[in-house]
Amino acid sequence: MEIRVGEVPVHYVEHGTGRPVLVLHGAGVDHREAEACFEPAFEGVAGLRRIYPDLPGMGRTPAPETLRSADDVLDTLLAFADEVTDGAAHLLVGHSAGAYFAQAMAARRPAEVAGLALVCPLLPGLRDVPEHRLVAGSGEIGDEVFRSYFVVRTPEMLERYERYVAPAAALVDESALERIGQRWALTAGFAPAYPGPTVVVAGRLDSTVGYAAAADLVDRSPNASLTVVDGAGHALPHERPELLRALLVEWLGRVEHSS
Repeated sequence: MEIRVGEVPVHYVEHGTGRPVLVLHGAGVDHREAEACFEPAFEGVAGLRRIYPDLPGMGRTPAPETLRSADDVLDTLLAFADEVTDGAAHLLVGHSAGAYFAQAMAARRPAEVAGLALVCPLLPGLRDVPEHRLVAGSGEIGDEVFRSYFVVRTPEMLERYERYVAPAAALVDESALERIGQRWALTAGFAPAYPGPTVVVAGRLDSTVGYAAAADLVDRSPNASLTVVDGAGHALPHERPELLRALLVEWLGRVEHSS
């Protein structure tokens, strides 16, 4: 499916009916990774319309020259949300860079967001990022990208990487991401913090963004819960799917209670 937002035709897929849930993937991949990780987490939960867009410059969503900063991408995603939700209160879920944009969208328009879920979020002020290390499996399987992403390197994780992560590499517009990345800091920041039901999930061994900055969110967000998962890295949605599902189901319960 596709919705044109200004000059950007945003490609997306969706499943189910009910309250819209926008799920935003990280950098260098496309909707297929988010879909593979979060569809099982939402399995059996009725009344949710899960929407998985390709972010600009990735998957089948182009990034024209007019997109020159993270602010431009944020504006595109906000306009996409307006179109695809038709103004209905919706949920926002993001992994990595997707969480960076999801948090900003919620801060910009809190009245339109019923709940926010941030998984291994990219944030300003990253610190205390741990060294990457193997937790389980073999250090010899997979390519360098797989080994730098996963701390659990089993044949099952390699199969997921080769099926849902690696195919997106050929679709990435590297020049566009480099152009946007030169102005990756959002000028509006995240103030005021989103006040609604929030869940933050971080991998203790996340060597991409760490977990310390994610832990800071709890002090700023009045209705946020935080889980730091041992034995998981930046690929936490692949490595700990059962725990991720439990945390998201608990969060959905809080969303329902607050509605």
